Amino acid sequence: MEQQLHGIIPPLTTPFTATGDVYEEGLRQLVEFQIGHGSHGLFICGTYGSGPLMSVAQRKQVHEIVVDQAKGRLTVVAHVGTANTADAVELAKHAAGIGIPYVSSVSPFYFRHDERTVLGYFRALVEAVDIPVYVYNNPQTAGITITPTILQHLADIGVQGIKDSGFNYIDFTHLVLGMSDYPDFRFIVGTEGIALPAWMAGAKGCVAGLANAFPEVMVKLWNLYQAKEYEQAAALQLKVNKARQVLHIPSSTNAACYAALKARGIDAGHPKAPVLPIEEAKEKAMLDGFRELGML
Repeated sequence: MEQQLHGIIPPLTTPFTATGDVYEEGLRQLVEFQIGHGSHGLFICGTYGSGPLMSVAQRKQVHEIVVDQAKGRLTVVAHVGTANTADAVELAKHAAGIGIPYVSSVSPFYFRHDERTVLGYFRALVEAVDIPVYVYNNPQTAGITITPTILQHLADIGVQGIKDSGFNYIDFTHLVLGMSDYPDFRFIVGTEGIALPAWMAGAKGCVAGLANAFPEVMVKLWNLYQAKEYEQAAALQLKVNKARQVLHIPSSTNAACYAALKARGIDAGHPKAPVLPIEEAKEKAMLDGFRELGML
């Protein structure tokens, strides 16, 4: 049986060539980098992975490369969210068909949708595949917030977990409290910024953007939590939040990860247009910040 989703799950950066094609060599190198630093899973084709910027064919290509390179050494979650149901279903079926054990999706975006539409979208995903489907709560991009009531209704139609990127600890606890009658429903927090308190409130892992470039820091935080070394974990959580501030010096944390990876000797290629490489001055400020924290 596939291991339950847990631990540190970087939302894997997708390397591209200068012309916007998937850069296979760089992607394979990134998978090895994450495995070598102890990550427990990979969340692919999400926000940091530029999923919404890719064609369906490119996202399938990323699925296949990651699965081939990982070879079962960590758990893969494919984000299949799109603005339309048909493409999301196609991506979910492809992921399941090549052995990816989990799919996740943001609510359909661009148009403003109501709960009925969101439920219809996720019902189509659940009915399309025999693997767990997780809802990805990202109000900033989807334009809808997954409330406790909506989450209950999603669970009723077969959604098995949530990646919550609402960035609000109190709201996260309200989701957990709202699912008290659903003991098997699984919570993954979608930001390193509240990782430790979210774990203590019931989350089983963290999709951490910072872990794209610094997975070992987040793995250490997870290990301290698992060992009940709460004082050390709390101190490291504060360092993580400072590092998160540094990662946000550029206007795009997506683009920032390419520069941070390059500084660590990883050839992550280029961001995909319209995302641009970060400005030289901001890159210097960011890297200096990481050096001050002893991370470079």
